[in-house]
Parts: sequence; C-alpha cells; structure tokens
Amino acid sequence: MGEASASQAEQGSGAAARHLRAPSPHSGFVHGAALVSSPGEAVAVAAAYVEEGLRSGDLSVLACAPETVTAIRRALGVRSREVEEDARVCLVGARAPDAMAVIRQRVEQATTTGSGRLRVLAEPLFGSDPRRWREIRRYEAAANTLVDGAPVTCLCLYDREHLPAEALETARHTHPELWTDGVRVGNPEYRDQTAVLRDLGAVCEPLEAAEPVLVLDGAPALAVLRGELRRVLGAVVPDGDQRADLFLGVSEVAANAFRHGRRPISARVWADGSSVVCAITDSGTGFSNPLAGFVPAHGDDLAAGGMGLWLARKLWDSVDLVAGPQGLTVRLATGLVHSGEGRGAA
Repeated sequence: MGEASASQAEQGSGAAARHLRAPSPHSGFVHGAALVSSPGEAVAVAAAYVEEGLRSGDLSVLACAPETVTAIRRALGVRSREVEEDARVCLVGARAPDAMAVIRQRVEQATTTGSGRLRVLAEPLFGSDPRRWREIRRYEAAANTLVDGAPVTCLCLYDREHLPAEALETARHTHPELWTDGVRVGNPEYRDQTAVLRDLGAVCEPLEAAEPVLVLDGAPALAVLRGELRRVLGAVVPDGDQRADLFLGVSEVAANAFRHGRRPISARVWADGSSVVCAITDSGTGFSNPLAGFVPAHGDDLAAGGMGLWLARKLWDSVDLVAGPQGLTVRLATGLVHSGEGRGAA
C-alpha cells in the first residue's frame, strides 16, 4: 500500500456505480444536448421530448429553472400533471454526490412506471462563477460513466445565445448525442470523458497564486495535520456550521493520505474572505481514478468505509484530484458563507 495514493481505497467508485444500473428492455443511458437559440425553441424542444416520454410510459422529471418549468407545463397542458420536478438533478441545492443519489432513487421509482425508464429534461444553470462552470462539466462528464447502463434518457438544454463559450464547450464535449429538430445524431465533438475530468483537475484555483495561510510540509502525524487544518479553518471560515462541514471533508481527505498514501504528506490552505482552497498532497503515484467520490466506494454499505472523497464532494463546492509523477494532490475549494446566507450548492 505504500506506493498507492491517498484515495486508492476509493478506486472502487466506478464499480460501485453499477448499483445505478437496472435490467431493462430499453437501451441504457442516453445523454443528449439540445443547443437552442431562444426560450421559445427551448420550450418547443422540451415539450416534444417530454411528450414522447409520456407516450412511452417513462417517469418524466423536469430539472430546470422555475420559469422554464412553468413554460413547459403550459405547453404540455393537461398532461403536465403527469410530470414531476426535481431541480437537484441539475445541481440546484445539491452537489454531485447528492444528485447521483437522486438519480438512483428516480431510477428505482421508474421501475413502477409503464416503461421502467427514467426521462429527465435538465437545464444546467451555470450562473457567473467559473468554479460552478467546472463542476457542471465535471458532473456531466462523470454521469456518462456512472449512469452508463441504467434505463435513463436525459436531454440537457443549452442556450447558445446567452451561455458563455465554456458552457457551450461543455455541451459539445460531454454529450454523446446532439438533438436537432427532434432528431438524435452522434456528436463528433464528444471527447474521452476521463480526459475531460483530468483536464478539469489541471485548472488552478485563482487563489493559489496568492500567499497561503497555511503551509505544512512533512506532517509527522494525522493528528498534527488535522489540528493545523482545524486551526486555520477556524480563522478563515466565519460560519460555524460551514466550518464544521469543511473540516469534516478535509479531515477525511487527510486521513486518506495517511491511511492509503505515501509520505511525506503536505498541506496548503489559501483564503481571501470569499473562498477557501485546501490542497492535501501525498507522494503516492498509484491512483488515477478521477471518478472517485461521486458515489460511496462500496455502494450502500457505508460501514465498509471508502467514504472520504464522497464526503469531501458533498461538503465542498469543488474537489479536484491532480495526479502527477510526484504524487497525488486533492484540492478542495468552496465559497464562504456569511451571516444571512444559505449553505450548499447553488
């Protein structure tokens, strides 16, 4: 185990994701993007897509902005009462592990429908934060593997007139199919999804260019590392509940470094009053799974362990696994909550 990385125990995440799969006479995961140029086109495409699912007996779920949901329901008319809503699927009020759990629950619910298939109409809500743009791309890419084989059809709406170029690149690089005028076609710009995920890890957080508020090299013991992390988070994270969550997540990553990685182990923390970034590095080079942590490594049996990265992804806005010849860095980043603000994903 000495040559492994800090998260090798969680390499089973890809295998654990098979719990999403279910026997079905239909094809497996169908993941498409519709690049639309107006709200009217978006509603027309969405309504036709949902109506197709209703005719087939699919469990149809809208994961969109409220105004989009209202417009789609209006277009569907009386049949809209058969359609459910769950914005968590597109990371509203949820981070990626929570969204994956929702998909799993909805897949199980779909077994009681006529077709046994889940149909999702999703509208990724990018906002203005580049960190969120990266997390949406990470989630879209991870879903292609984690939901592979499950009886799920998902169409993601992308507004090509108003979304930033990076968002439209996400649509083209993470969706095997493009939907045009109701016709599904293969996407020639679809990339290897492992490469997409690794590219995301190579993007530095802007805060990393500043002076860190914690530098700890060669941590002698897990208790020392945890103590330093607790101290610095206590100084830079104003909200007590968020501070406890962030410490729990990074503490699990630190434990992974000592339990499964190779020494020396180091830590860096940066903060600027609006965000905090923490990097834990061990010297192991045997880990290369960027999908780790999106689902519990051992499925439903949480007592079996392997939850460190899963908890980190649930509690921090962004988690990057950056593997290199010198070792593995787990980089965690999140926006800070101040008095009167809500917590969790946008």
